Amino acid sequence: MLRNLLAIFSFLCLLQPASAQTKQQQPNIIVILADDLGWVDLTSYGSTFYETPNLDQLAAKGIRFTQGYATCPVCSPTRATMMTGKYPVKTGVTDWIKGRQEDGKAKPYEKLIAQPTAYQLALEEKTIGEYALANGYSTFFAGKWHLGEEEKYWPQYQGFQTNIGGWSKGSPTGRINDSTGGFFTPYKNPTLPDGPAGEYLTDRLTNESLAFIERNQQKPFLLMYSMYAVHNPLQAPAALIKKYQAKQKQLGLTNNQRFAKDEPWMKYEDGWKRRLVQDQPVYAAMMENMDWNIGRILDKLKQLNLDDNTLVIFTSDNGGLSTAEGSPTVNGPLRAGKGWLYEGGIRVPLIMYWKGKIIAGTTSDLPVTTADLFPTIAAAINRNYQKEQSIDGENILMLLKKPKGYNNRKLFWHYPHYSNQGGKPGSAIRAGNYKLIYNYEDESTELYDVVQDIAEKNNLAASKPVIAAKLKKDLLDWLKATHALMPFKNPAYNPAAVSSTNTEHE
Repeated sequence: MLRNLLAIFSFLCLLQPASAQTKQQQPNIIVILADDLGWVDLTSYGSTFYETPNLDQLAAKGIRFTQGYATCPVCSPTRATMMTGKYPVKTGVTDWIKGRQEDGKAKPYEKLIAQPTAYQLALEEKTIGEYALANGYSTFFAGKWHLGEEEKYWPQYQGFQTNIGGWSKGSPTGRINDSTGGFFTPYKNPTLPDGPAGEYLTDRLTNESLAFIERNQQKPFLLMYSMYAVHNPLQAPAALIKKYQAKQKQLGLTNNQRFAKDEPWMKYEDGWKRRLVQDQPVYAAMMENMDWNIGRILDKLKQLNLDDNTLVIFTSDNGGLSTAEGSPTVNGPLRAGKGWLYEGGIRVPLIMYWKGKIIAGTTSDLPVTTADLFPTIAAAINRNYQKEQSIDGENILMLLKKPKGYNNRKLFWHYPHYSNQGGKPGSAIRAGNYKLIYNYEDESTELYDVVQDIAEKNNLAASKPVIAAKLKKDLLDWLKATHALMPFKNPAYNPAAVSSTNTEHE
C-alpha cells in the first residue's frame, strides 16, 4: 500500500506555504459528484466497455485514489457527509430519503425493522456551502440534492446562493418515453425550468454550470455539480445509444452470460440478480455523455485561464448498481454493488486535480472517504481552517504527507437498513488492510483483507479470531459512542415470503 505514498510526499512539498496564501489566491473549487457510478466504470479504473476520456485525462493530470470510499452504500447519507464532513450516523440520514422501510413498513422476508432515517439534512448543520460563503466565495449548486422533503431544506437554504435542479427527488421524474421526460425535458422539477424539446438533463445542468463559471471568473467560487447521471431511469441521446449497441453486438453475449441468479438472497425479488459483464448500451451512453460534459467544464477553466488555480474533485455517492433495478453495470473484481457493505457498494472512484499542487499521473492506495472532502476543501479555502471535533474527515493533502499514519486510521460505516438491491442491515470498519462487517440479522461477522483479497472471497473471521475480535470491539465502541440507532425485530417476519414485484427505487 505504501508503494506510491512516498512519491506523493515529495510533490506535497510544492504546496504554497500557508503564510503566502492571500484572499486573491483562494482557489476555485469544483466538486463533481456522480450518482451510482461504480469503481470500475471509468477506463482509468479498468472499464473496457465504457469510454471516459476526459475523466481519464483528469486522472492523468492529477491524483487517482484506488481505495476511495463512499460513507454509505446508498445516496442520501453520502450526500449528507459531502455537505458536512460527518458520518451518516451523526446527521441521522442513514438511508436514502425516505427509505425502503418508510413508516416502519417491512417486507415479510425482512427479519428486522430499522429505526427511521432523517428525512432532511438539518439546517443546524454547517455545510461546505455555508463555509465557502462565509469565506467570500460565490456558491452554486446544480443537480441532485435528495436531502430534504420540504423546500426549506433545499440547497438555497443550506449555503448555496443558486440552486439549479436540487430538490426532494433522488432521480429524474416524469418519464414519458425514451426521449421525453425523465432525463429529457420536460423535467417536472420545481427548481429547473423546462428546456427546448429534446434537451438532455446532463447537458442542461452543465450549461448552467458553465454560465456560473463565466459570471464568477473574477472571484473565488464553489461549484457543486451533483449529477443525476448515471442513476436510473436509463435514458441517453439516441446517437450514443446506437454507438454502444453496435459495441455490445460485437461482444456477442447472451443474457445467460450477462447475469447470474445463483445466490440465496436473490429468491425474494424477481429483479434481484447479479450482472457479470459491462455491456449495457444505454448506461454506456450515459457514461460517455457525462464524461463529455465534464470535459466541457475542464475546457472552460482553460479558456478563462482558471485552470491554474482550481481544485477539481470527482467521485461517486456509492458503488455501481449491479444487483437490482436492471443491474446496468458491474463492479468486478469488487463484490456486489450499490446497497451492500461489500467493496462494490462502497468503494468508488476518486480523482483530485490541482495544478501545481499535485504531480500529474499520481496514484494513491491511501484509504480515504467522502467525509475527507469537507476538511480538504475547507483547508483549501482558508489556510486557518480548524476542524471541528464533530467532523469525522481529515484533510487528504495532509494525510498524504504522513503515509505511515494510514495504519492507525479507522473508517466506519453504519447501514442498519435493508437495501432495494438485496443488501441487509449491518455496520463495518476498515483498519489497515482489514475490513470487518457485522451483520445484524444473525450477529455474524465477516473479516476480509481487502488489499490482498479485493473480491472479498475469503472470510478470515474464523482463521484470524484475534483481529476479528479487536475490530468488532472497535466497531461496537464506535457505534455506542455515536449513539447509533439499531434495528429491531419484525413481528410479521415470514421467511417463506417471496415477492413477485420488481420496481425501481432510489
